[in-house]
Amino acid sequence: HMRLSLEGIGAMLQSENMYVKVVELVAGGPADRGGELKPADLITAVGQGEEGELTDVEGWRLDDVVNLIRGPKGTVVRLRVIPADGADTSNTKVMSITRDTVKLEEQSAKKIVLDVKRGEKEYKVGVIKLPAFYVDFEAAMSGDAGYKSSTRDVEKLIHELVGENIKCLILDLRNNGGGSLQEAKDLTGLFISEGPVVQIRDADDGVIQYSDTDPRIVYGGPLIVLVNRLSASASEIVAGAVQDYGRGIIVGSQTFGKGTVQSMEPLKPGRLKYTQAKYYRINGDSTQNRGVIPDILFPELIDIDKIGESSLPQTMSWDRIKATQYNPVTVLASDINYLAKRHRQRIKEDPEFLYLNARIAFLKENRKYIKVSLTETVRRNVENLLKERLLDIENRQRQALGQEPYKDYAELEKAEKEKKDNLEPDALLKETGEILIDWITAR
Repeated sequence: HMRLSLEGIGAMLQSENMYVKVVELVAGGPADRGGELKPADLITAVGQGEEGELTDVEGWRLDDVVNLIRGPKGTVVRLRVIPADGADTSNTKVMSITRDTVKLEEQSAKKIVLDVKRGEKEYKVGVIKLPAFYVDFEAAMSGDAGYKSSTRDVEKLIHELVGENIKCLILDLRNNGGGSLQEAKDLTGLFISEGPVVQIRDADDGVIQYSDTDPRIVYGGPLIVLVNRLSASASEIVAGAVQDYGRGIIVGSQTFGKGTVQSMEPLKPGRLKYTQAKYYRINGDSTQNRGVIPDILFPELIDIDKIGESSLPQTMSWDRIKATQYNPVTVLASDINYLAKRHRQRIKEDPEFLYLNARIAFLKENRKYIKVSLTETVRRNVENLLKERLLDIENRQRQALGQEPYKDYAELEKAEKEKKDNLEPDALLKETGEILIDWITAR
């Protein structure tokens, strides 16, 4: 994850029952750019090239499925999947993805500026989107002073945003599955003067602290860290430290809960991957299973029973150790209460949030259908009913936003396909901007 140049589709996969499940997509990788494959989709068959026959992979070992999906850059792989948010679990769809090298550039931090209006005034909110914690080890080891890393890139972007006169900052760690621990520590150091960032406990109960020793604060203004269920590992270390120091507010949904450290040992043949240590926050709490609980919670489309550490079999449990010595910057509890209240008021009527909650309710209801009728007409009726409900949810939102409603489900599907991942601010990001402006105007 530190320096990515894998040839394939850029997806993390794991076994689930008879299927291979997509856990996360590498930012900027072929699957992510294609926009069709989504976390929690189940892969049921794999085909080579546009024409190759689909090989059924239900019940296969994960490694064997991965071998079918990987392949040389520029070639096409076809996947048949059961979509996580589909109207009917028996409804599969086939997609083509062109394999490519997943490059570090695609993972790089990016910035945008949100303009938030309040009455007559307009406020500039800086946003830094960080898809992974990366560092170019080879360049760093070979003494290249300009080597690339997430901390260096974020620092540069902060200076640029401050030059553009932003009043506050959002660090967007949604879908950031982690990466270099050193980077997590250094990145946290951009926002605090100095002090411990994370504790690591090994199998013999030895605890070491990773501390930021650089007294500089690159950005000291109002800060929100935005997370979701796919924020894992190093992302959870940063969010946890920012929360424990009271350095900023955490907004979003409960994070992944990956609080363990793994190592690879070569064996002949093969390799052994074993867990050698656990992460703890500076307040002594583990991030294992529970992840980081945001100060202000947003609705989450991802089913936390399906995706996340706690959804895996035989995971290590949550526990805590002694807190370490650290000096919180400030206590934000009363600020958070005030902001959460304002947030709840604002989203009551917000069409985007109403839409999100309707989608979540639809998915929850859908997960209850565990039986499938073997009579085709009954099956078709159920499927059409579900499609009508989805279309209704989409069209209610489009009308609220003053857009033309979709004529039918086929038109909706086509539009979904064309909705590629762009850097347009989404509803959750916009609302995070609103929360920040509430905060700075109340101060």
